Order: sequence, then structure tokens, then C-alpha cells
Amino acid sequence: MNFKQTAQADFNDAANVVIAFVGKEDAALSPLPKDLAAQVRTWREQQWISTKDGTVTPLLRPEGAQIMLVGTGDSLSLSENQLKKVAAALAQVVKQSRRTSVTVLLSGLKVKDRTQDWLAAHLVEWTLTSTYSYDTTKSEKNPEYTTEHFLLAAEGELAASIRHGKAVAHGVNVARELGNLPPNICTPTYLAEQAQSLADHYEQVQTDILEEAEMEKMGMGAFMAVSKGSDQPGKMIIMHYKGAGDDVKPHVLVGKGLTFDTGGISLKPAQNMDEMKYDMCGAASVFGTISTLAELQPKINVVAIVAAAENMPSARATRPGDVVTSLSGKTVEILNTDAEGRLVLCDALTYAERFEPQSVVNMATLTGAIVIGLGHHPIGLYSNDDSLQQDLVAAGQQAWDRAWPMPLWDDYREEMESPYADLRNIGQGRAGGSITAAIYLSEFTRNYKWAHLDIAGAAWTSAKTGATGRPVGLLTEYLLGKTAA
Repeated sequence: MNFKQTAQADFNDAANVVIAFVGKEDAALSPLPKDLAAQVRTWREQQWISTKDGTVTPLLRPEGAQIMLVGTGDSLSLSENQLKKVAAALAQVVKQSRRTSVTVLLSGLKVKDRTQDWLAAHLVEWTLTSTYSYDTTKSEKNPEYTTEHFLLAAEGELAASIRHGKAVAHGVNVARELGNLPPNICTPTYLAEQAQSLADHYEQVQTDILEEAEMEKMGMGAFMAVSKGSDQPGKMIIMHYKGAGDDVKPHVLVGKGLTFDTGGISLKPAQNMDEMKYDMCGAASVFGTISTLAELQPKINVVAIVAAAENMPSARATRPGDVVTSLSGKTVEILNTDAEGRLVLCDALTYAERFEPQSVVNMATLTGAIVIGLGHHPIGLYSNDDSLQQDLVAAGQQAWDRAWPMPLWDDYREEMESPYADLRNIGQGRAGGSITAAIYLSEFTRNYKWAHLDIAGAAWTSAKTGATGRPVGLLTEYLLGKTAA
């Protein structure tokens, strides 16, 4: 679908759908023909037209463009969540329309405390993400929509905003597709192939793959403790986005890529275990962010590390009570094999140090505890650097992909002490489970600025709704704010 800006709508074009917004204000109706605008006002006053957020009312016209009215509630000054509802309504028009063009009249539409550029970017992003629906493994594919052109009728120059919104949406949908794929398809090997495909497609992206033999030789005992129980070989996937000179130190993204998590010997309950295919959504967000960067081509260097493995029970699997040596040299007593994400991540975070990073941000569906604490709306954010934490919070607000700061206090460290190793892989009890998991990771990140995003509540909400693609928006906003001059 081609997104562009236009000066005005063509109401005489039979191939066009024109969308106007209707609330209790008239500003959005001004671009309509005067007689039609007067009729809409009358219908609204007589309550023949709903102004409820996201409702769509088609107007029957014998010729010319099809007119659709989209409700915006009491006011044309919307909240961010109201704009999401409006964008979802626009996506339904795109999906159901048999016209080749959709023109959206932005006159009068605002988002509180946001610029017109922000509105345009997020209207494009959320419309495009709302058109996504999974059908990869279905025998009957979803019907393709016929809309070729999506036009924003507005004053000012919005080309850069449209480009930004489209690129973020593409990245979000890449992450959602990877998250939604079944685990017999989306294996560590499959993720490695997708990384190589990105490198083949974009000149700025280069990919390296570490195989198990090399990781074992390097001393990644924590990663191998998880991966060795599976017949699927684990992979450490490294993608380099090079948008700046070689003298510019990179920012590093690290994604947990457990393509399926049974819990290992500490086996999970059978109920809802199918949702453990989403345990690689941290990795999926890394792929989505690199895709977005490659499309936008900012002047920045980014290294993306994906720790891809499968956690399975077998005769080779790690036992509770085993002690392993991580890449850092620290020994870890594994008391619960279902706390595996932090094991693959700790070796990836140690590996990240070799790039002399400006910052490191890891994403992981790490703990159910964060879902209990924060629900499904914000992402849990931990950091060893106040300025990095503040930058990520601000990026989340700007992207409307929000994160909430959590404590990383020394008070919790004694819970990670072990009589048999340097530390244990779980805390001494269920209380503060997301915090103790972050404390564990922090032991491997003392030599650089680091943040941990626990996305277990945000990456997906249920098998029915599928992967969300978060936090591609947050990560993109953060990295764009770090671009070289």
C-alpha cells in the first residue's frame, strides 16, 4: 500500500473512498462539499450517525467517491488510545473496501499535546499494523485488499512522518509474524535464516552466526545448559546495522530467542504451554527493529544479538542442581531449568561487551511475575544507568509503547547467593520474581550502560490475539534519538 500526502480529496473519483471524522465539532467536516457537510451535521444532531470512537458510518452515494464517517467521540482532540481505535477503524475500511484509493481528511483532527507530524506518523503506523492478520499456516489465505493508495489530506509537509510510521509498522509486523509462527517452523535455524535474509536484502546489514560447537569452545556454558536438551541446535545470531562510520561505537540490542520453552526438566503445566512459542518475542522485536532501521537508514551503528535456543527435556537436559560456568567465568547453580531465559541472556550479554557498546538493551519475555505486577500495558524496565532509563521511558512515551521503571536495588542481591556457585539462577522464593531475574542479569553487565526490558506482559496477551510486536516502537525511537549528527 502506497502512503502519500495530498492537498485535497477527489470527491468525483469513483475509485476513491473519502474518510471524514465526525465528533461534536464541525472542523473535520469543512473539507466536505457544503451540502454534504450540512446533511452530516443534521444527521449527527438527530443521532442518526454515531460519533462513538472508531465507529464507521458509510454514506450511500450513487456516483463519485464513497464517503465514510469515522467517529471520534466528544471531541476532535483525541487521546493516543482513541487514535489507535480510529486507526483500527481505518484499517477495516482498507480491508473491506473495493476501491483502489482511500483518502483521509485530517482537517481538525488532533492528539492532545502531540504535533501534527506525530499524529500522521502514528495514524499510518497503527493503520498498517491493524491490517496485519496471520494466515501463513492456513490452507485458505486472507483475502488481499484492493486499496493501493492511502492518502492523508492535510496541510504542512508530512512525507517524513509518513515514512517513519510506515517503517515502524513494517518492523512491528515482522516481529508479530515471527512471534506467531508455530515452533516447528520458527526454530533457531529458521531465525538464523531470517537474519541472513535481512543481510541479503539490505546493504547496511551484515549477519554472523555462532554455532553450538563454537559457543561451547568459547565457554558459553550457561547458554549450552539450555540448548543441549534439544535436538534443534542453538544459535547465537549477530546482526550489524552499519549506518555510521567504523569509529562510531554501536548501541547493542540483545533478544531472548527461546523458540519454544517446555521448562526443561522443571516441566511447565500442560495448560497454555502452546503459548511458549512466544518466548522468542524478545528476539522477534530485535528483528523488527533492525528491519525498521534498515528501511529508515539512520546514521547509527547497532549490533543486534539473538540468543536462539529451544528448552526441552531429554536425557541430555540440564538437571536442577547442576552447576555451569558462564562465558563471564561466573559459575551458576541452576535450581530451576524453567528459569532458562536468563541463562542464554547472560552469555549473550557477556558477548556484547566485546563491541565496546555505548549502551546495551535486552528484551525478554522473562517472568510471569512482571505480568502480575504490571499487567499487559507497560513493559517492566530495569537499568544500571539513570540517564539510559530516562531515555527509554521518554522513547516509550513518544512511541506510545510505554515502559515503567522498576527497582534494581542491592537489597535483592543476597537472594541470588548460592553455597555451591557464584550465584543461583532463581531467587529464594516467588516474591519479586521479575526483580531477582533482573538482578541476576545485572551481574553480567557491570562494564557498560545496560537496561533490561521484561516484556512478558506486553509481547502477547493470548494465543487468540497473537504477538503484539512490542517493543519495536520504543527501541526505534530510542535509537533514532542516538543517531550521529
